[in-house]
Amino acid sequence: MSSQAIEVVELFRQTGAYLSGHFLLTSGLHSAAYLQCARVLQHPEHAAALGGRLAEALRYLAPEASVVVSPAMGGLIIGHEVARTLGVRHIFTERGDDRKMMLRRGFAVEPGERAVVVEDVITTGVSTREVIDLLRANGAEVLAAGSIIDRSGGAADVSVPRAALATLSVETWKPEDCPLCRQGVPAVKPGSRPS
Repeated sequence: MSSQAIEVVELFRQTGAYLSGHFLLTSGLHSAAYLQCARVLQHPEHAAALGGRLAEALRYLAPEASVVVSPAMGGLIIGHEVARTLGVRHIFTERGDDRKMMLRRGFAVEPGERAVVVEDVITTGVSTREVIDLLRANGAEVLAAGSIIDRSGGAADVSVPRAALATLSVETWKPEDCPLCRQGVPAVKPGSRPS
């Protein structure tokens, strides 16, 4: 693990954002570890520092980006900080009643506009890919993606180059294969979405 990744993980531990237990992830998978980025990003100085670092990594991958797009909720603060550092605008996507990603609140991208997608944590890459697909369907060119944490160990494929401040291999299980379920440990859903 790089020194930057070690610093990021230590910041998560110091702020109580690296949780241990039995967690039901948004993806439907189970895990013994959960990274609650909101606990780190509630501190403006940490949000600014992490956003600055991620912006620099994305500037290398996509120097001509003109908009940062994040999925709500988890990507909002970090996406805004990355956009602020890059000096570009920030917009976000939301899930509609049909659970599909959409642009609302008057947000739009122009045909040919160059975008980067930023969120807090990538586990499977599904949310990032949904945002990328939406942007492409609206004519934008998606150059890269980034996250504070990549908990897939680098395995998540989002169809564009991507950067993460820390890449971790955090074991996950399908519910039927979860050893914590077999032990009778209750699973909790710590994220922002209801079960």
